[in-house]
Amino acid sequence: MSDHKATSQPFHGIIPARFGSSRFPGKPLADINGKPMFWHVFSRASQCRVLSSVTMATDDSRIFDAAAKHNVPVVMTRNDHQSGTDRVKEAADTLQLPDNAVIVNIQGDEPLLDPRMLYELTALFKNPEIAVTTLAHRLDGISAQNPDRVKVVFASDGQALYFSRAAIPFDRDDNENDRIYYGHVGLYAFRKSALDRFVALPPGRLERIEKLEQLRLLENNMPIYVAITECKNTSVDRPEDLEAVLHTLKAR
Repeated sequence: MSDHKATSQPFHGIIPARFGSSRFPGKPLADINGKPMFWHVFSRASQCRVLSSVTMATDDSRIFDAAAKHNVPVVMTRNDHQSGTDRVKEAADTLQLPDNAVIVNIQGDEPLLDPRMLYELTALFKNPEIAVTTLAHRLDGISAQNPDRVKVVFASDGQALYFSRAAIPFDRDDNENDRIYYGHVGLYAFRKSALDRFVALPPGRLERIEKLEQLRLLENNMPIYVAITECKNTSVDRPEDLEAVLHTLKAR
């Protein structure tokens, strides 16, 4: 596996972790084998040698204190951010990350994060023209119908064309050979200039309809490039999702 940490372009991971969640309040503190969920995310992200640093960004003193207790670098951010990306931007400013940095937004509800995904996400920045990247993986037809699983379609060079909660592309002629779906994996990496521009933009029309903030980039002609991953991800959205995480950890 290639390692581009030694290049002049630093990569920094930031894990946004807020306490308030309508489906799972206090989610970052959920206990998984005696450790809070954020600890598992941090530990797995830190295994990626591409990243010069990994820091958590929170809006809650309980999470902040727990991070300090577990020796996880953490910064406090405002509690009025509309998205995790806004929180990542504030944290990057607080940390005074350099202008040439690439900032990786690591979801705080992925305790089984595979570090290989971070390599795949950052490898695309070998192309100096690319400013924003994300990941996708193959989806089966049944999963593609689930509006909680975001789908993405992209051009032959990997540039994202659209993200949707609907099953895209729509298979009008029921052609099984062409019926290939890709699910979006909610990891992002931004050149700092692109992150600064993104958070300064108002929410777009498509973003408001689909409730997908990445559409703000496409609506403002900011290309997102997609890397395909074979790694599986297990997000914790509700308390009952912890059972699948514990089952996987036990199997390992």
